[in-house]
Amino acid sequence: MNTVSVNLGSRSYQILVAPGLLAEAGSRIAAAGLTGRAAIITDDNVAPHFLAKIESSLATSGYHSSSHIFPAGEASKSMNEAEKLSRQLMQAGHDRSSFIIALGGGVTGDLAGFVAAIFYRGIPFVQIPTTIVSQVDSAVGGKTGVNSPEGKNLIGAFHQPRLVLTDPQSLLTLPSREFREGFAEVIKHAAIRDQEMLTELEALDPLNQDVPAELIARNVAIKARVVEEDEQETSGVRALLNFGHTIGHGIEASLPYGTLLHGEAISLGIRAALQLSEKHAGLPPHSSQRILKLLAHFQLPLVMKEDIPTDLILEKLSRDKKFSGGKRTFVLLDRLGNGITCSTIPAEDIPHAIDSLRS
Repeated sequence: MNTVSVNLGSRSYQILVAPGLLAEAGSRIAAAGLTGRAAIITDDNVAPHFLAKIESSLATSGYHSSSHIFPAGEASKSMNEAEKLSRQLMQAGHDRSSFIIALGGGVTGDLAGFVAAIFYRGIPFVQIPTTIVSQVDSAVGGKTGVNSPEGKNLIGAFHQPRLVLTDPQSLLTLPSREFREGFAEVIKHAAIRDQEMLTELEALDPLNQDVPAELIARNVAIKARVVEEDEQETSGVRALLNFGHTIGHGIEASLPYGTLLHGEAISLGIRAALQLSEKHAGLPPHSSQRILKLLAHFQLPLVMKEDIPTDLILEKLSRDKKFSGGKRTFVLLDRLGNGITCSTIPAEDIPHAIDSLRS
């Protein structure tokens, strides 16, 4: 069993990473001290694979549960869907003594976590992530929220889970594209905090979905330490996790949600961030090339389609929550394994970095 603790005082919790954990969900949740009825929130892609197993495990441990299934995809990460789910929970008899289980990928974790944050002004929840993105990144740290037409994740709350249960075997059911896109977040972690991990990633077979639990735990530990330093992104340390996300989110929000998967948009954002890193942080070009080759190794996009206007991406960037008081803060690398924040990039360099993605 790989165990990573997130130490946040009264909001501390553990992330457990091991094959077979899905079948142990009920006993692990009981050991974490959660009582009351459980509301399982999942999407219609994940439910056929894992819902029955979670329901059975909960029942074996004495929990009564209800299940709530929403349409898979980024478009469901909305206020409308959050309201629907909240009302379903009320109609199923849940109240402030209940807890929520988020079973699925990043969309499910963000959406179900947001419902947990607002339902009866906040009830506990458990993350059971089933994708690379969610297992190494989004299930940890307490960021919950939904999208709006103005941008991604602009409506949300910090609400830490009580427990994270990560079963690497769940990755075996993912379509290849959904599996590979998650490695943009893994590469991000290596780029900002763990240069040695790059060598490990270069040796991985991108078609082999049997991911070592130790690799997932290594990524989770990076995220956990950053969250401990800056839980609500006030000191700037947590902003390092946004490497590639500033322009990446702008690209993702400029298209109908789901056109590009999250990791695919972040791959493009990383390429733009590497160019800015060379110009403004002194990152050697050969270091950029190593990251770009690794993104290509996992078949992640490095060239943006021509039909996404730069002006539209810039408009989405202007509403990004990482821009405070009109101040644009980007995460750059000055060397592999060391992310830094920079608020002095000239305005004209940003559209240039976006334009360069088309070639």
